Amino acid sequence: MAHVLGIDIGGTGIKGAPVDLETGQLLAERVKVETPHPSVPEAVAAAVAKLTAGFEWTSPAGVTFPGVIEDGVVKTAANVDKHWIGTDARELFSKATGVPVAVINDADAAGLAEMKYGIGAGEKGTVLMLTLGTGIGSALFIDGILVPNTEFGHIEIRGKDAERRASEIVREEEDLSWGKWAGRVDEYLEHMEHLLSPRVIIIGGGVSRRSDKFLPLLTGLRARVVPASLHNDAGIVGAAMAAPAG
Repeated sequence: MAHVLGIDIGGTGIKGAPVDLETGQLLAERVKVETPHPSVPEAVAAAVAKLTAGFEWTSPAGVTFPGVIEDGVVKTAANVDKHWIGTDARELFSKATGVPVAVINDADAAGLAEMKYGIGAGEKGTVLMLTLGTGIGSALFIDGILVPNTEFGHIEIRGKDAERRASEIVREEEDLSWGKWAGRVDEYLEHMEHLLSPRVIIIGGGVSRRSDKFLPLLTGLRARVVPASLHNDAGIVGAAMAAPAG
């Protein structure tokens, strides 16, 4: 099954495209819709079904979700409606789309894509991927093996969840300069380095396209900090990688 539909659910947008799993390339221009507000399960499932139908997709698909996922069931929901907690997302999306679906944490999906097709390919030891967007997602790899559902965006720094200080949306909402924001990101990365001692830190999310604005401003880190090469498509590609065989 070389061609698979990947759908990436975020706090502000839902995007999808078919993916060639041999190359990690999108096979069509990605389609994006706004995440419904309120982002209750039924409304999000309807949006996912509409995206799936738009591609006339009838084969298995993969879907990411911004929270902890265990056997298809949502355990946490930081940036979407709390009604998701306890929802069997795999069953919900499968019924809504009419195709077999697998569900995976969004940052884990992005990390898997980068480790296979992107900047992390071939990296050994401890690799940490962080997606800076509506929140901060995390994916941790040990010798290429994923440690799922880490959710390091909720590490507390200065009395707040790290994502409430250093996510991209906070930079936009507080109109922070790149320098000011880079200082917050730097503090967060130093904290993660003390905890995990990664060899490489991969920065993903849409802001990775503008890595030249802030990565040169980071200081004092032992780890090599690099921008994700798949940028904001990594979640779509990783979602497709997680899809059930069929």
